[in-house]
Amino acid sequence: MQILLYEWITGGGLVEEPSPLPASLLAEGEAMLTALAADFASLPQSQVTVLRDIRLDAFPGTECEVVEVHSREHQYQELLRLATGADLTVVIAPEFDGILEKTTKSLRKVARRLLGSSDAFIAIASNKQTTAEHLAAAGVPVPRAIRIEADTEKLPADFPYPGVLKPLDGAGSQHTYLVHNYRDEPPAHPWPRRLEVFHPGLAASVAFLCGPNHRIPLAACRQHLTQDGRFGYLGGSLLWETELAARATSLAQRALAVLPPAVGYVGVDLVLGNASDGSEDVIIEVNPRLTTSYVGLRAMTDDNLALAMLEIAAGREFLPRFRRDPLEFSAKGAVRRPFG
Repeated sequence: MQILLYEWITGGGLVEEPSPLPASLLAEGEAMLTALAADFASLPQSQVTVLRDIRLDAFPGTECEVVEVHSREHQYQELLRLATGADLTVVIAPEFDGILEKTTKSLRKVARRLLGSSDAFIAIASNKQTTAEHLAAAGVPVPRAIRIEADTEKLPADFPYPGVLKPLDGAGSQHTYLVHNYRDEPPAHPWPRRLEVFHPGLAASVAFLCGPNHRIPLAACRQHLTQDGRFGYLGGSLLWETELAARATSLAQRALAVLPPAVGYVGVDLVLGNASDGSEDVIIEVNPRLTTSYVGLRAMTDDNLALAMLEIAAGREFLPRFRRDPLEFSAKGAVRRPFG
C-alpha cells in the first residue's frame, strides 16, 4: 500500500518564505509526522512517502521515501502527483488561512482515498466562532464570547473579564492572549478574533478515531500549557484520574455527536472546571485533524493507532487498549516516564 503523509509546514507550506519557520508549528508538525509515519511504515507491505521543505534537516523518520520541494509550484505539483498515485493520503495542516480546508478539497479531487473528515466537518471545526455557535445551539457548553473585528485597537469595556483573545481560525496558540480588562492592549490583528470568557480549571483533550459506524475515544490527556498568558502548548500526559477522564470523554462525545460526521483522527480540547459535577466544564475547540497528542497516545498502547484509524474509517470496530501509565510527552515529540 502506497501511503502519502502530507504535513504542511515540514512539507513545504512555507518553502518560499524568507523568514524562519514558526518554531512551535515546526516542532509539533515534525513530531506528529514522525510518529504517524513510523506507525504507517510498520504496517505490512506499506510504503510511506512524505514531502520535505528543502531547507530542513533530513527527515528523522526511517523507512520512508522523502520528496524534497524547493518552491510552492514544485510542492503543489508533487503533492497532486503523489496523491494521485497513492492508495491512501493523510493531510496534517493548520486551520488558519483556510489551509486545511483548501488543501483537503484540492486533494479530494485527485486522491484515490483521502483519510480525513468531510468538507462540512472541516468547515465548521476550522472556525472557532462557528464551532462554538454550533455547539451552543445544541446545548453543549462553550465559553461565552463575542466577535472582535479586524484591527480593533481597544477591547470592549463591558465584557466580563478575564478573557481569552484568539483568532477565529488559529492553530498552535498563535496570536492568543489572556486579557485581564479592557485596558489591556494586545497586538492588533488583521483578521477577526474571538474574545471568550476565561474558564479556570484543568486543560484537557480527548482524541477520537472516527468512521461511518464508530467514534472511538482514546485515552483522555491533560494539556501542559505555558503560564505566560499565551497558552502555548508544551505537551501533555495521561489524565489518570478516572472521574476527570470520564467527564472529559463524555463532554467531548457530546460535542462530536452534534457536528457533521467525522472520519479519521479528531481532537477535542476542553477545560474541566472546579465543580465536581462537571457543571463548569466547557469545550474550547475541535481539531479536524491529527493533533500532537498522537505522540503520547501511541506510547500508551501496544496497538498501532494508524492501523486502528484505518480499520475504524473502513467501518470496522477496533478498540485500542491503553495502559494507566504516568507518561509525559512534549510538543517536540519526546516521551518520558517521570518515575521510571
